[in-house]
Amino acid sequence: MAGHSWISSLSHISLLLLILSSSSLAAPNSPWMREARSRLAKSSQLSGSLSKRFTNGSCDTAGPEDFKAPKANVWSGLTDVEAASVTKWLFRMSGLNLTNSSKAGEWDNTLLLVELNVPNKTDVLPYIDGNASAPERWAHAVLDMRASEDPVLADILVGPLPIDSATTWMPLEYPYTKKSGGKTRNLDADSGLSYEFRCNISATIADITMDLWGGTAMCKKNDSLSIWGIDPVWQYDGRVTRWVQFWNYPTDEFDALTLLPLGLYFKTDETGRDPSAWKLEGWLYNDVFYPTTAEFRSAYFSANFTKLPPNVAGDWSGTDRRGSELPMDALPPPQAVRAGPARYSVDQEAKYVEWMDFSFYIGFTRDRGMALYDIRHKGQRILYELSLQEALAHYAGGDPTQSGTAYLDTFYGFGPYAFELVPGYDCPAYASYMNTSFYIDETTHTHINSICFFEFDADYPMQRHSTGTYVANTKNVYFTVRSVSTVGNYDYMFSYEFYLDGSIKVTVRASGYIQSAYFAANEDYGYQIHDALSGSMHDHVLNYKADFDILGKANSFQMTTFVPTMETYPWHDRPRNTMRVNRTMLKSESEGKIFYTGNGATQYRVVNTDKPNKYGEYRGYRILPSDGTCHLTVQNSSNLEAAVHPFTHDLYVLRQKDTEPRSCHPYNGFDVYDPMIDFSEFFEDDESLEQEDLVVYFNLGMHHLPHTGDLPNTVFTTAHSGVQFMPVNYYEGDVSRETRQMVRVDYGEGKKAEVKTFGQDEVKCELDMSSMEEGKDLSGYVGDVVIRKFPYDPNDPYFETDSIS
Repeated sequence: MAGHSWISSLSHISLLLLILSSSSLAAPNSPWMREARSRLAKSSQLSGSLSKRFTNGSCDTAGPEDFKAPKANVWSGLTDVEAASVTKWLFRMSGLNLTNSSKAGEWDNTLLLVELNVPNKTDVLPYIDGNASAPERWAHAVLDMRASEDPVLADILVGPLPIDSATTWMPLEYPYTKKSGGKTRNLDADSGLSYEFRCNISATIADITMDLWGGTAMCKKNDSLSIWGIDPVWQYDGRVTRWVQFWNYPTDEFDALTLLPLGLYFKTDETGRDPSAWKLEGWLYNDVFYPTTAEFRSAYFSANFTKLPPNVAGDWSGTDRRGSELPMDALPPPQAVRAGPARYSVDQEAKYVEWMDFSFYIGFTRDRGMALYDIRHKGQRILYELSLQEALAHYAGGDPTQSGTAYLDTFYGFGPYAFELVPGYDCPAYASYMNTSFYIDETTHTHINSICFFEFDADYPMQRHSTGTYVANTKNVYFTVRSVSTVGNYDYMFSYEFYLDGSIKVTVRASGYIQSAYFAANEDYGYQIHDALSGSMHDHVLNYKADFDILGKANSFQMTTFVPTMETYPWHDRPRNTMRVNRTMLKSESEGKIFYTGNGATQYRVVNTDKPNKYGEYRGYRILPSDGTCHLTVQNSSNLEAAVHPFTHDLYVLRQKDTEPRSCHPYNGFDVYDPMIDFSEFFEDDESLEQEDLVVYFNLGMHHLPHTGDLPNTVFTTAHSGVQFMPVNYYEGDVSRETRQMVRVDYGEGKKAEVKTFGQDEVKCELDMSSMEEGKDLSGYVGDVVIRKFPYDPNDPYFETDSIS
């Protein structure tokens, strides 16, 4: 199964019968060695052009110059025409019985997603590293097959592309541990009916909700209350159980719903597809459980019933400015400017980027958003792939909603919510941008300016040293690629940063509204942060994939640890308490689950033992947690069961396999006991990790205990996590010495200081600040550009902005 060639050996008829026999799929309704010599020659020519533009007397602040990528981007996604043709072809397959998503009901089959099936690494390398043809293109489609008593979500392959008489389709199963023909059950197939069912339950106590909060939740336009609850649903003993909570709606334009929990819950059994068999299983209020509505009503209207106060929106829940004036705050703050043209190159069509000695390709998918491929430094590949796999938000609390919530956010998708970035705020005003697209529900959505690129001069130097006769100092200029996805209440800012010393940093920050808890018997799970509000404790754990190729595919994983020791030396007559370095190698995958050591005493490195440096030391890249990381606190999660395994450690080291391209699946929450990808099964073969093609999965995240400072929104300054990959013994010295952006000042008593700037250009023009202000003009912010694909009409775009709720 090293490539798609295995497909031709399968019987299409048997595969067709296999998938048709059990129906189908559903989407959530909810809330690249390229020759270094030629590359460097091209860059040198471009650098000369930029210098000429820069010194002609005017500050040319143009964006990156156009240029062509050395190879086609085999990870960039389907074209509009390809996505449309796959859709049209699938709708002609009568056995699928697909209905246009805009017209589909609860019992119709629909097409949820069409995207590129990312080609296997073993198929890509002969192309990007040699003269082989690009790998075959296949589409991955997701079918929502609901015309059955047992609705399923089905992953299928369509190809090869382009569509012609040889095109076929078959279940996509080889990347998954669950061998079910690429299918998983769809517990969301009847989401509309389920909501009506819950509204009907709520309506039975409309008088109580009016008395408590002055509102109702009855599926009517004038509802002033919302009802929603746990994710994923409980799946004990083959039953589907939901806990539902009442929430107040905001009374203004601010999206503060998750700050307004009300302390009433009810439990339902919604097993099967027949709503008449669904049932209410009880109510919970003020930590008292009532098995029936009658018992709850009787208690409520009794003389000794305690009514709890509501959470109500107000100035405290809005994000506009309020409070006292800060001294001199109305004056414009310092602004980052670029006094010259961009010093990087972008091929927008191929989604390929070069900066200094770095280069990489960009991919983008509905589930995971932005990914980077074939990351090279000085023409040598460091990473084949660097990408988000999943983002978990696991809550805890004394009530069933918080206790039962463990969001797996790729279900909702990071692509659909990677909206247009705000110049001057999300990215510097001088940044350049790239659009992103994804295809769902027969429609291509394009998010304008949703990835940004910029250089930045850090607020500390890369290097400095002072003596009595000179001071030497080097600017710390780095390059950032960034996107932001707002998944529900949380805004995730994803940044990939590249540094002059060859380091790469991955950072994620979180902002937005917390999901809060009603403050009642909740002291063990959070602070009280408002009148009747608790900051619900939770872990954010974001799982990433880093497929290292250090000087080739054959790599090993080395750990060097500082350890205390007592040593006896020939030059001293008594033992000395000191420390030394222990060097160990991971032998097999059974050792590949790693917790970071206390005191940061261990360094983790991917090395190539076959290619040491001239001193015999292994060349490699170190993995350094830099901004706080975390793994899941909860052990043996009752919410996630077998779907929890990617989140329980800090690092995982595995052999690369084409059949294990991802650690998670967006629909893992639909069958937590037998998820589509059970990450723990990747380790069962216990294969060697010595000089093999290694993949490292790492977790970033935050243990979040919200406090009053999280109101109204969590702030990026505190909620962040990062990891840095840095060369160790990889180069013969510090390669940042190659930059011209440094200075040495020779000085001394009675001597005029001599300044050496190493040939860097000086600013020889006046900067027109009006151009900076134009870059911050936000009046053209539009959200999505959308093109309906069924029928396909590329000449009829329109705008809309999606929301998760």
